[in-house]
Amino acid sequence: MTFPSLPPGSIDPPGAPGIEPRWTSSDKSAVGTAVGPASPVWFTASHGILNEIYAPRLDMACVRDFGFIVTGDGYFSEEKRDADHQVQAIEDGVPAFRLINTARNGRYRITKTILTDPEREVVLQEVRFEALIGGLSDYQLHALVAPHLVNGGADNTAWCSDFKGRPMLFAEGSGRALAVAASVPWLARSAGYVGFSDGWQTLSRGEGLKEEYRCAVSGNVALSGTLDLQAGQGRALIAIGFGAQPEEAAFRAVLSLEQGIEPALRDYQSGWREWQAGLLALDEPPNQLNRYRVSTSVLASHRDDASGAIIASLSIPWGFNKSDDDLGGYHLVWTRDLVETAGGLLAAGAKADARSVLDYLSAIQEADGHWVQNAWLDGRPYWNGIQMDETAFPVLLYDLLLRAGVIGLSETGRYVAMIEAAAAYIVTNGPATQQDRWEEDAGYSPFTLAVEIAGLLAAADAMEAVGRLPQAQYLREVADGWNERIEEWTYASDTELSRRLGIDGYYVRIATAAEDVSALGRDFIPIRNRDDGEAVLEADLLISPDALALVRFGLRAADDPRILGTIAAIDAELRRDLPTGSYWYRYNDDGYGERVGGAPFAGRGVGRLWPLLTGERAHYELAAGRRDEAQRLLAALEASASDGGLLPEQIWDSDDVPERELFLGRPSGSAMPLVWAHAEHIKLLRSIRDGVVFDMPPQTFARYVAAKPGRPPFAWRLNAKRTRMAAGRKLRIELPEQALVHWSTDGWATVVDSHTHDTGFGTYVCDLPTERLGPGTILFTIFWTNTQRWEDGDFKIDVV
Repeated sequence: MTFPSLPPGSIDPPGAPGIEPRWTSSDKSAVGTAVGPASPVWFTASHGILNEIYAPRLDMACVRDFGFIVTGDGYFSEEKRDADHQVQAIEDGVPAFRLINTARNGRYRITKTILTDPEREVVLQEVRFEALIGGLSDYQLHALVAPHLVNGGADNTAWCSDFKGRPMLFAEGSGRALAVAASVPWLARSAGYVGFSDGWQTLSRGEGLKEEYRCAVSGNVALSGTLDLQAGQGRALIAIGFGAQPEEAAFRAVLSLEQGIEPALRDYQSGWREWQAGLLALDEPPNQLNRYRVSTSVLASHRDDASGAIIASLSIPWGFNKSDDDLGGYHLVWTRDLVETAGGLLAAGAKADARSVLDYLSAIQEADGHWVQNAWLDGRPYWNGIQMDETAFPVLLYDLLLRAGVIGLSETGRYVAMIEAAAAYIVTNGPATQQDRWEEDAGYSPFTLAVEIAGLLAAADAMEAVGRLPQAQYLREVADGWNERIEEWTYASDTELSRRLGIDGYYVRIATAAEDVSALGRDFIPIRNRDDGEAVLEADLLISPDALALVRFGLRAADDPRILGTIAAIDAELRRDLPTGSYWYRYNDDGYGERVGGAPFAGRGVGRLWPLLTGERAHYELAAGRRDEAQRLLAALEASASDGGLLPEQIWDSDDVPERELFLGRPSGSAMPLVWAHAEHIKLLRSIRDGVVFDMPPQTFARYVAAKPGRPPFAWRLNAKRTRMAAGRKLRIELPEQALVHWSTDGWATVVDSHTHDTGFGTYVCDLPTERLGPGTILFTIFWTNTQRWEDGDFKIDVV
């Protein structure tokens, strides 16, 4: 069936291979799937039509869009462009939807019910066409499908053929196939190349569908079919089936058609009702839209039942401007987003789903202990940057699940190897990160430091639980040492900004980690994605809400004067109060967002407001004891959502640009929904209900806020050659392999040789008994015992 024998009179459609393929709008109004693994297919909707459909995995987009064109005598109308759109959930917490598209000229209305078949890899659309002016016979309704199999619009083949005598539309590419079947006859069918011979082109020219265009090979293709409205009295059920072979896709579509939509909808609703019934009742006071149930269904709709993985979003930001060179979009797994989302599931009471995330992470951990920047569902890396918080987050998830009773004490041994490997990677490669949480810059980030330190303390508890007390003590000492230096690395004082605001100082977004420079200096941080390309900003003037992680993760008190100064700086530089509430930018001079005037981001732009940051700020306010302010910010977070309740990555912050669908305070062209934002929404609801920050690690707060630990050893490393130490400290030499430390406190008049010992975490340490030394100098050098060689030169530390 792949290359059907075409009937006489068939001709090759002109325009091969079609225009360069593009994805579609990321401004989703609906996302959905059935509960359970029997229906591995996910749909999205926008502008009144189906957009990307993913099958048989969340990271495999197979359709660009599927909409309808209406024609009549001298009349042409495309529902996504020429109609007003409404979207209605069939039921709270059940992501099946009714899309209502009413022509702006008043001539017709199309109502569609969209869901997936709970039993198979099929998306169902029940379509009702109403003639509001004239009669049914005055119009023709044409389906227009743009296959993009798999994650690509090029090299697809589309054709019109039959399956067991049933006329259908087919496409295949990259080893996957789709078939479109209808409950009413097709009056005409065609396949063509997009921009030249597809159905939109021929219909818009008044030519009807070109039935002689039966097969379009290896290009950017589209399928079209005219439905027999009279046969169904304006109604039709359409099934889009997927499979490894065209016949498999067609067979599934036929099964779903013969079953009908009512049994499918009944089972679909039953599955979602059962899942929602197992959640905590965090619902807000009744209103027109139960936003809590929207958020929970968004999280679950982005979950792969087979693996437990959850992707960042069923969208491709600014997709209408993206081609096949952006294969991943946001339908990839980011460990940070994944753990944040698992926290949202746990906050809602979906314990088994949250636990499955940890099991997934355990399976895809790299051999050296870290997790890649982002990955396909099977763990294959997409981008290969190193973000140290992404290695600490899974340890925090383990600890959160343990404290919630989701993991029993008898099961902890299952995760020890994962935790040990992650802790070793953090110890040997931290605390500086190759990329911050925004995936842009290297250095010391308050957010990353907070997650790393919290992760080390959680790992220490895990080591202690299995009787490995020396290892637990070592991890706590590393955490204490890093915590002690947070201000040294990331706190700026006596700057132009601090003087203008009348504050002592503030935590910066990120500071360069130079080998021989330990304190925050006036170094320069590259500002990514800006039109000027090579823009930089002094580190001590670069501000971000990221610093609030020091409170969120329990390292600093909400009323710490340094935090209060940081809040003042954040609000002065990054806060924007809109009619709907308060929102924040990621950092000053951010470039990730639409360009000036609203043109789509294409590697350059201007950063816009992030509702996620409003949720994070609300958590800070709750930690500070201001519940009413947290409630106000919760309302602002929810007000940023689409009419259907989906939370965007960014919202527009400038004057309205209607021709680009950009309106002040409304979703921009970035990702929507952003699953992480929905997880933050759920956690905020839970935190407000409980009166405490839901996911704050207790170890850090108890150790650094409620009490103060003893002074940890003064750590020296080859990549952090510190040269000044306060008197009364133990000096710890931390090395990457076994060695002997040859040292003296009297200018080499006398010498002591001390051997390192293995910490079990990829480091070898030697603690020099220097606590009783007064001011003076420690000289030392290193003999590498494995290679029997001396380090080139001596090292010096001044004791002051």
